[in-house]
Amino acid sequence: MAAPASPTLSPTQLESLAKIGVERTAAVGHVLYEVGDRTYPFIAILEGEVAILDAAGNEIVRHGPSGFLGEMNLLTGQTVFVTAVVTEPVRYIEVEREALRPLLFDDGLLSDLLLSTFIARREALQQVEGIGFEVIGPHTSAATMRIVEFARSNRVPFTWHDPERAGEETTAALIEGLDAADLPLVQLPGGLELRGPSPGQLFRALGIGLELAPREEVDLIVIGGGPAGLGAAVYGASEGLETLVVESTALGGQAGSSRRIENYLGFPAGISGSELTSRAVTQARKFNARTATPYRALSLERANGGYVVRLEEDHEIAAPTVLLATGAQYRRLPVDALSEYEGMSVFYAAGPPEAQLCGAARVGVIGGGNSAGQAAVWLARGGALVTLLHRRADLRETMSDYLVRELERYGVAVRDRSEVAALHGDEGQLEAVTLESGERLPFSFLFCFLGALPCTEWLGDMVARDEKGFILTGAAAGAETLLETSLPGVFAAGDVRSGSTKRCATAVGEGAMAVQFVHGHLQAQRRTTVDSGIG
Repeated sequence: MAAPASPTLSPTQLESLAKIGVERTAAVGHVLYEVGDRTYPFIAILEGEVAILDAAGNEIVRHGPSGFLGEMNLLTGQTVFVTAVVTEPVRYIEVEREALRPLLFDDGLLSDLLLSTFIARREALQQVEGIGFEVIGPHTSAATMRIVEFARSNRVPFTWHDPERAGEETTAALIEGLDAADLPLVQLPGGLELRGPSPGQLFRALGIGLELAPREEVDLIVIGGGPAGLGAAVYGASEGLETLVVESTALGGQAGSSRRIENYLGFPAGISGSELTSRAVTQARKFNARTATPYRALSLERANGGYVVRLEEDHEIAAPTVLLATGAQYRRLPVDALSEYEGMSVFYAAGPPEAQLCGAARVGVIGGGNSAGQAAVWLARGGALVTLLHRRADLRETMSDYLVRELERYGVAVRDRSEVAALHGDEGQLEAVTLESGERLPFSFLFCFLGALPCTEWLGDMVARDEKGFILTGAAAGAETLLETSLPGVFAAGDVRSGSTKRCATAVGEGAMAVQFVHGHLQAQRRTTVDSGIG
């Protein structure tokens, strides 16, 4: 694994940090923070050296003068996954998290440096065995796989032990005698154990995410934390709306898992989905938008001239306006025994942990859209032998031209008119696939980016949808404004909207545009209230 990023701060940046922090010293052997700490501060080193260790005491990297400590958990509130120990007498600036955030909002250069470094360090930590929490449970346990996939989608460092695999006798003993409801066993940094936790229970035990009150009242509820939802959060909160974003899995949606978005306006060198998402979340919080994850929406109901969204764990959110930005999820392959391979050798996102698994293996990527192209390029750049399978006659019908060229550049084999009919392997490890044509291809891993299914089942018949389940808006829904649904004051944006272009930049634009319509609806409500003599 490459060492985590270790750039340095300029003298001017150190001066800015000194103004809001406290200068301290520490002797060799002093522990600045350790695994499991939830409140450690940002640390900028003036003199000396600090080593970063994993939970077993193995050294990962060292930071010296003008260097700084920390990664994404400094901004998200997560439990720290590593220990920092002084190796040479150190003089440093300590800045509390709440003091650091305003400086990041005001100092663009410092914000860019810290954010890009924290993201790079998080990706590096994801590839270190033994970092983060441990999940102990078999791949045959649906609850175990739900936690594993949730951790992967949120890019949280963890280690998964499957007691049913060879070499895991020790972990098998840890769960011996546990009921299915107690699986998986999760061991957190710092020693706490959870049995059969939900993703929400795990996240909050790690210090991640907003704890909602049983009932919340806001101006705008945004359901979905992808580009459309985050775009609405930034514009809504910046314009004075009390805005709450509710996300059931990972902030950023499908875009957050994209390895490189090359055609996003303003980033000529491209930007990773994780960095774009992290920047958007930071920007939304700058304007006091709140993000609550993971909470799954269960229903949308009318109430007192507005709406109530009911969430799992007996939470409800009331607001006069709602933005539906739940996006879409990739279709599962219609093949037998798929679940036996999912999470083991069949994946729906290509992040650092998956890329590390693939190495020089033969890998299949299924799909003809940009997400499939980005994943194929990323995996090929990492050394995998990649074949992209899609069902159309010409890939350019569905994929951006620049990505088609990138596939050629990195040696990705492209097979037109190819659909997978069967998987072959043993104990979750893929060995080959059979195509509809009968041809058999040797693959050790498969990444699926098939056509999207809208995440709208929870809405029932509350809003009008098209034959594929995407939400109708504007004239098609009998609404006055472009993004309004068949319910007044309820809007839809991004991939979940019928007729949307399924592009990241478009989703952000629709999220921002929806806020304009939200303001219009709220103003109309106020006029009605005044005209009726109420208040």
